[in-house]
Amino acid sequence: MGWWQRWKDWHEQRVRARHDIPSELWEAVLARYPFLESLPAGEREALRALSSAFLARKEFTGAQGLEVSDEMAVAIAAQACLPILHLDLSLYDGFIGIVVHPDEVVARRLVTDHDGVVHEYDEWLSGEAMAGGPVMLSWPDVDEAGELAMDGYNVVVHEFAHVIDMCNGEADGIPPQPSLEAQTRWIEVLDGALEAFCGRIDAGQPTLLDPYGAEGPQEFFAVAAEAFFVNPRPFREYHPDVHALFVDYFRQDPAKR
Repeated sequence: MGWWQRWKDWHEQRVRARHDIPSELWEAVLARYPFLESLPAGEREALRALSSAFLARKEFTGAQGLEVSDEMAVAIAAQACLPILHLDLSLYDGFIGIVVHPDEVVARRLVTDHDGVVHEYDEWLSGEAMAGGPVMLSWPDVDEAGELAMDGYNVVVHEFAHVIDMCNGEADGIPPQPSLEAQTRWIEVLDGALEAFCGRIDAGQPTLLDPYGAEGPQEFFAVAAEAFFVNPRPFREYHPDVHALFVDYFRQDPAKR
């Protein structure tokens, strides 16, 4: 190992030490989110270390006068790091900023149809991940994630699933894969599940996942990731093939916790 790498490692350790999460604060955050509190002791400590490293690398900004407290930042960091607990923090290297809003945000959208006609509409957003950042989050949605878990809803996991998805280009529902074989299997399983999901929606049948997932493979991946991490046993029952796919990819099985 050269002197430059040693210096980088030393510097990162110093930065990370300044962002170490105090035990009392960490336990208070875990207690608010059952899908985090249920982690085995070893994984809880690994998530704490990963969250500390995340906090050292990211910049939080409160919008519209909102002050981002240490507890808010830790709550976001812990949920953001859950999907990459057994992967690598480098998946989040493509952005730095996280903007936290006091409520949902209205975004003006422009869509051009097949005839070239431009349509304008307003969309209410609880979160948004953009290529290169920042990641936008509505704090009430983050704050209520513990209660919303039974609905398979988690805005942080959703947006950071998009971040992972965009590591290899535009969001298309196919995050970076270790091989062509793995990518082919991923596409087959996810496309089949999305087709069946859209069929249930078209037939007026109830679905476990948010119907927003029918917008396309990128949204189906994100809403499926939400349920996989925060409502895992029903997700395994309703989507066994996708569950198995995610267990292999994320290297963890929340349904067994």
